[in-house]
Amino acid sequence: MMATYPASISAKGRILVIDDEPDIRESLEALLTSEGFSVELAQNGTEGLQKLESRGYDIILLDLMMPDIPGMDVLREFRLRDQLTPVFMITAYGSVEAAVLALKLGATDYFSKPWDNEKLLIEIGNVIDRRRLEDENTQLKRALKQRYSFPNIIGKSDRMVRMLDLVAQVASSRSTILITGETGTGKELVAKAIHANSPRADQLFVAVNSGSLPPELLESSLFGHVKGAFTSAIHTKKGYFEVASRGTIFFDEIGTIGAETQIKLLRVIQEKEFTPLGSTDPVKVDVRILAATNADLLQLVKEGKFREDLYYRLNVINIALPPLRERKEDIPLLAGHFFNHYCRENNKFLDLSGRSTLHFEADALQVLMEHTWPGNVRELENVVERAVVLATDASVPLEVLPDALLEANGVRLRRTEGAPLPSNASLFEIVNDYERRIIMDRLEQCNWSQTEAAESLSVPLSTLNQKIKRLGITIRKKGEG
Repeated sequence: MMATYPASISAKGRILVIDDEPDIRESLEALLTSEGFSVELAQNGTEGLQKLESRGYDIILLDLMMPDIPGMDVLREFRLRDQLTPVFMITAYGSVEAAVLALKLGATDYFSKPWDNEKLLIEIGNVIDRRRLEDENTQLKRALKQRYSFPNIIGKSDRMVRMLDLVAQVASSRSTILITGETGTGKELVAKAIHANSPRADQLFVAVNSGSLPPELLESSLFGHVKGAFTSAIHTKKGYFEVASRGTIFFDEIGTIGAETQIKLLRVIQEKEFTPLGSTDPVKVDVRILAATNADLLQLVKEGKFREDLYYRLNVINIALPPLRERKEDIPLLAGHFFNHYCRENNKFLDLSGRSTLHFEADALQVLMEHTWPGNVRELENVVERAVVLATDASVPLEVLPDALLEANGVRLRRTEGAPLPSNASLFEIVNDYERRIIMDRLEQCNWSQTEAAESLSVPLSTLNQKIKRLGITIRKKGEG
């Protein structure tokens, strides 16, 4: 059975040390805890197997020779239940034969007593970092098959259909792709869909937010560094390119990277190799590069802020995502998709099949259709999430929409009774005024009985009450003039 990757109780991870020698256990515990790891100890193979049965660990340090159960047998038994958790064998003998056998049985690596503290810490750190990234991507791959496969990218407009046709054509290629579009249009969503439908889908997808890191930190993150490359480089560390080898690396906001990084990125694309910071030895890498930007890269090229040769290397295939204001026919579909998601998340307004029963009233939907959506799909998602949280009925009224969105579309929800409409009144205000007068007339005819008025208008009482509240109608007592 494959073990679930444990949630570590420390930032660095939880480690189990299985060794019959107290000095070894105490020495490893002191070393690892000083570096921020959470350490548990087992004094023999039996205790070690008991601990492994009861909880998960990020890594296991296992002695080869123990009096009750040899380390090889502990490894065999553990691997029957867990094939993923890294296991480092500890040996005092330095036996090549024993080490090879341990590796064949599923050990990750081995080290001999006495060990080099610095080297051991580097190896443990690298293994745990790699494991965490693999675990995140395993979860991502499961989600991608459901959330990011092409049929589930929401849109029926001509622009979206053409864009998805292009995505389907290029996903299986090795070509570099530049994804362009305004903020909130779903550029990373498309990048993940390309990866999920490519031959690299079973390898890592590594996303790099180019604009959030200063240049020196970005280069270290991308290309890694050797010990001593700079003041704080106390350990050798792999960069994103090496970690993403055989997979996909995605650069978000590629237009923000500095000139030096642009040169190095160009070399990776052309030569398929890079040199870690502080090293003189190039590292070969097989990785597909996807990039995204909301900027006009050609304009940046003209301004001398982005290399022209890098631009053409990145822009082998361009996928342009349309802003939401140019595909408004997709708004009802997107709203329904987000209603389903957030109703399930909040366990509200779900039918027996687990689908949302929420929907926007006609006037609310009309406002959404008229809005220019500067924040694009992300803004619409926020509006729908707000509606799910605030909804008290399956029919979501206009007043649930954010004030800023209403104001941007010239909608005033309340008006003093009897006050005339302004000369620049919007269509929504005119319609609301007309609806308000009809409801007030019917209420007066029914002697201000809301129940009778609702029956007379053939609408549910709850709907009438919502309209009364939204339109600012003051209910009079029966018999009042």
